[in-house]
Amino acid sequence: MSAGLSRRACRTGFGLAIALALVAPQAVSARAGAGAAATKSRKAKPSAQAKRARAKAAKVVAPPLVLPPQSEPASRMIAWIAAEHDNGGLPYAVIDKQAASLLLFSGKGDFMGVTPVLLGVGIGDDSSPGIGAKDLADIGPAERTTPAGRFVAKFGRAFGRQRVIWVDYANSVALHAVITTHKSEHRVDRLVSPSPDDNRISFGCINVGTKFYTRTLTPAFQKKGGVVYILPDTKSLDDVFPRVRLLPYVSAAVAR
Repeated sequence: MSAGLSRRACRTGFGLAIALALVAPQAVSARAGAGAAATKSRKAKPSAQAKRARAKAAKVVAPPLVLPPQSEPASRMIAWIAAEHDNGGLPYAVIDKQAASLLLFSGKGDFMGVTPVLLGVGIGDDSSPGIGAKDLADIGPAERTTPAGRFVAKFGRAFGRQRVIWVDYANSVALHAVITTHKSEHRVDRLVSPSPDDNRISFGCINVGTKFYTRTLTPAFQKKGGVVYILPDTKSLDDVFPRVRLLPYVSAAVAR
């Protein structure tokens, strides 16, 4: 339509009808576009509940850790604890002194990780009488043993207000992160070395790497503590844990 014809048509009713016919589709289109935009806007803003559901669905579940091969005493000990539920629902650690390693399990028995440990420089499975009341300078090398046995361990304060996991409070045996105060002892180097032969350096306490202690061990034992099973150096496993002898019978009963 030319400009002149448009001006003449608008002066008549017919011209008005034509104008309305031209404008109406545009208005309907505009309203439809606004409605679609509003619908799109509502869809683009999910509720908080929907966000949580999506986040939960997107969360990646890590596969369970696989327990690596262990020594015969450690394997028997782990199997017996699982069969008897001796940990009483608490998280627990099995320390194999001969392998200088610690295996950590949840209260349900799920394997949580393994880490090397530093142990007492003295070879033996008992604490010397009264050693917990002695000054460190008065403790001879032969007395610096990490005792074997079953211990209910909890967090507590040590010297200098340091928080440690007390394994045997009466005999001053604690489980804590590796100490680097005395550089000449090379404790970190001893931890990362492939051989367990150089892991005897402490006064009897058990040292683990700082990362494992902070990220894995501490969260597991934080609320209610846990159980620590320390396997022997010189004694037999059955001497320290007599009930482990019953493992074949317990396993047979569980299998029924």
